[in-house]
Amino acid sequence: MDFFGTDDLRRLAERQDIPCISIFMTTQRTDAEQNRIRFKNLLGKAGRMLAAENKENRDMGEEMKSARNLLEDLPFWQHQSDGLALFMGDGIFQTYRLPLPFEDLAVVSNRFHIMPLLPLAMNDMKFYILALSQKHVRLFRCTRQEIERVDLEGMPEDLEDALKYDDLERQLQFHTGAAGTGGRRPAIFHGHGVGTDDAKDRIIRYFQQIDKWVHTVMREENSPLILSGVEFLLPLYKEVSSYPRLMEQGILGNPDELGETELHKKAWDLVAPHIRKAQDDAIARYKDSIGTGKTSNDLEEIIASAAHGRIGVLFIAGDTQKWGRFDPDSGMIEFHQAQDSQNEDLLNLAAVQTLTKGGDVYVVKQEEVPDDAVAAALFRY
Repeated sequence: MDFFGTDDLRRLAERQDIPCISIFMTTQRTDAEQNRIRFKNLLGKAGRMLAAENKENRDMGEEMKSARNLLEDLPFWQHQSDGLALFMGDGIFQTYRLPLPFEDLAVVSNRFHIMPLLPLAMNDMKFYILALSQKHVRLFRCTRQEIERVDLEGMPEDLEDALKYDDLERQLQFHTGAAGTGGRRPAIFHGHGVGTDDAKDRIIRYFQQIDKWVHTVMREENSPLILSGVEFLLPLYKEVSSYPRLMEQGILGNPDELGETELHKKAWDLVAPHIRKAQDDAIARYKDSIGTGKTSNDLEEIIASAAHGRIGVLFIAGDTQKWGRFDPDSGMIEFHQAQDSQNEDLLNLAAVQTLTKGGDVYVVKQEEVPDDAVAAALFRY
C-alpha cells in the first residue's frame, strides 16, 4: 500500500509543468484484467487530449512509455486497493494505490489535478505508533485505513535486556507527581529491592537510543506519534523524546497483547478528534468573520484571491468540478460546461494555489460547505 499525506500533496501541487497528466480510477482487488482495461482506456483518453493540445510525443515520451509498460506489469494489477492515482509530468512518474475509490478521470493540464486526493491528505492524516514492550520495540506508519510496520534495521528491538530484573512492574510502583516543565508530569519511583534506580537508568538509556533512531527515521515528518505501552514506561519515554509531535495521550497496556488491527483502531480514536477539531475550528472562524469582508462564497472572487495568496482557509465540495480557464495576468475567468483539452477544473486550481501559498484546504460534503456554496474562503486580509 502506498501512503499518501500532506507532504506528497504539496509536492504535487507545486509542480506546474506543461503538460501534466493526472489519472484516477477505481480498482478491483481481485480483478487484475478489469483494472488493466480501465487503465488502458484512461491512458488512451489522456493521449488523445495531448494530441489535441498539439504536444509533440517527445514531450511526454518517456512517461507515456512507462505508463504503457505498466499495462504489462501483471503483479502490479494483481495487488491493488480500492483506487489508483497516477501522475506524469516532466521527470515525474508516480503511482499511488489507495484505499479510496475514485471516479474514473483523466486530466491534461499545466498542473496536476489533486482534488480527488484532498480528502485523504487533509482529512485523513498520516500518523505513527511506537509500541514499547519488554520483548519488542515496533514502529507503525498509519493512515485512517492502513497500518504498516516500519523496518527497524539498525535499531535493537529487544527491551528485555533493559528490563531484566525479575518482574520490574512489581519492583517499581509508579505514580505521577506534580506537573513539571513543558506540561509533562515526571515519573516517581519507589523501590522495592536492590537496583531499582539502576533499572530506571537502563530503561532511560535504552529509550534514548530509540529516540535517536526515531528522530533519524522521522526527521522530515510532521505527523503525530502515539506511544503504546504499560503505564510506567510511557512517562519515561516522554521524558527523553525529542520528537515535536509526540501526543500526550497514549495507548496503555502491553502492545504485544494487541493485534495490529486493535492497536490501529485505538490509535485512530486518539488522532481523529484532532483532525475533526481543526476543521470545526476553521468553520467557526469563517462564521464569526461573516460580514467583515474576510469571507466569500463567490467562486470568481475565490479563484482570483487564491492566485494572490489571499486565502487562509478554503472549503470545497468534494463531488463537484467547475471546468474553465483563468488568466492570471488579466484576471479573466471563463466557465465551461464540460471538460476539454483547453480547460481545467477551477476548483482544483483554487485548491492548488491555496496550498502552495500556505493555506489550508478542506474537502467536505456539499451541505458542510459554509453558506451553501460549492466553495467558501476565509481570507487572510
